[in-house]
Amino acid sequence: MTDGAQNVGARTAAPRHQITDTQGMGYLSTLPRRVVTVYIPLAIFLFVLLFPFYWMAVTTFKPNDELYNFRAHNPFWIAKPTLANVEKLLFQTSYPEWLWNTMVVAVSATFLSIFASVLAAYAIVRLRFHGAEPVGLAIFLAYLVPPSILFIPLATMVYGLDLYDTNWALILTYPTFLIPFCTWLLMGYFKSIPYELEECALIDGATRIQILWKITLPLAVPGLISAGIFAFTLSWNEFIYALAFISSSEQKTVPVGVLTQLVEGDVYHWGALMAGALFGSLPVAILYSFFVEHYVSSLTGAVKE
Repeated sequence: MTDGAQNVGARTAAPRHQITDTQGMGYLSTLPRRVVTVYIPLAIFLFVLLFPFYWMAVTTFKPNDELYNFRAHNPFWIAKPTLANVEKLLFQTSYPEWLWNTMVVAVSATFLSIFASVLAAYAIVRLRFHGAEPVGLAIFLAYLVPPSILFIPLATMVYGLDLYDTNWALILTYPTFLIPFCTWLLMGYFKSIPYELEECALIDGATRIQILWKITLPLAVPGLISAGIFAFTLSWNEFIYALAFISSSEQKTVPVGVLTQLVEGDVYHWGALMAGALFGSLPVAILYSFFVEHYVSSLTGAVKE
């Protein structure tokens, strides 16, 4: 009787399994359905995402007559490529210095912000002191304060510390909007790490610093990468503080330098402008390509017990 009941159960379970598959991913078994639900939306998404980069690349290598004469030339293609725009950007402006300044400021501000955010997030999540949750919420609310309001008092401090027109003016002010969001992001990631691992380390005599360095941080690498990419991207593209705290052409960053030096009144040097935007976006794109797996894992899920 037992074998018979098992056979009957197996026969009755099979149709249910088939029904589940049919209602789930089995819906994409035919090519027309895959085209409508997967391929066409993906193609539209890729077009919207990649077309600005294509337009920047095309404009970068177009001569001026093709840029301004759409009746005689195809606006989406290059008839006679030229490097004049790239030459003007690299040799007739301070673009290499702008790129170096942007890299120094972005990397320094990112490391400083991640260091402070790790300590703050770990203390709020793990030390469980009185008022930890309100403190975490207040830190995140600080991120919502518009930079256009903050840069006025920050400018007073920058002038008072004699940091105006230096990279330190940006390195020390960028964390004011990087630390709040990175702290909030890392708080959520630290909460997903099983606390039992740290309890075992405490029983074995490990200190909080040892636990943070040897247990928590290695498990939180995707979260750290996600926060680092966010901080680096925001620092790289920041405009208001860089415009307010930097005046000399050699100390400017890429977003400010390209806009202020390649726009003369109502004359826009579109070829050089697009070249500067294209070269300025490459470091961020390369950064994403190297760490995209960790970045996606931090957004889709964290450490599970």
